[in-house]
Amino acid sequence: MDDPITTQVDDETGIAHLVLNRPKQRNPLSTSMMRAVTAALRKLGDDATVRVVVLSAAGSAFSAGHDLSEMVGRSLEDEREIFEVCTEMMDAVQSIPQPVVAAVQGPAIAAGCQLAASCDLVVASSTAVFGTPGVRIGLFCSTPMVALSRAVGRKRAMQMLLTGDTIDAATAAEWGLVNFVAAPDQLDARTDELAARIAESSPLTLAIGKQAFYRQIDLPQDEAYELMAETMADNAVTCDAQEGMSAFLAKRKPTWTGK
Repeated sequence: MDDPITTQVDDETGIAHLVLNRPKQRNPLSTSMMRAVTAALRKLGDDATVRVVVLSAAGSAFSAGHDLSEMVGRSLEDEREIFEVCTEMMDAVQSIPQPVVAAVQGPAIAAGCQLAASCDLVVASSTAVFGTPGVRIGLFCSTPMVALSRAVGRKRAMQMLLTGDTIDAATAAEWGLVNFVAAPDQLDARTDELAARIAESSPLTLAIGKQAFYRQIDLPQDEAYELMAETMADNAVTCDAQEGMSAFLAKRKPTWTGK
């Protein structure tokens, strides 16, 4: 059997492509798949040459969610392990220093929707759909709810969770789950264009900003300002910030060192 994922890094651009590679099964998030994704993300996260990670999937579906065959007739400890592995994967998406951009070409369902929602940015094909239909099979999408509710807000998240209905890409964009919608034949180009735009910036600054975003987002405003003021001061004295500001004032292109 082929590897559950593939990875490739473009040495020239610093853009890494991580691809879910179980197209015939609609890329189910089995424990082996999730462990492979987590390991790959951590490895890419430690690679200083990687500027951006693009997460996509082979075949017609982004991901159909958890592999239900792993969840029938299992013990409570077995079920806990599945969701612990899933949580580790979602945490890895947001904890690595590089921005992670999802390219969603087809259905992103249940934990597949969670994975897309956990990514820093999402570009979707106009044919993609998103849903959390667990309620229809007696298994409420409680862990997908964490990422979904942080992306689209309470009422819209509850609508998806309680009805199990899918939403199309245009609606997902309107609700804040998706950043850009592209024609199917333009998805890869639009995603790579976005990734390349991000990769132009200092990798250190991107890492500081990504980590800071997730640290402040759920804090009370006064605590967030206090934490971010210190973060921005620390950022300002880095070599890249000093270079960037100097380059702006001198009207020249900055040279990043990642320091």
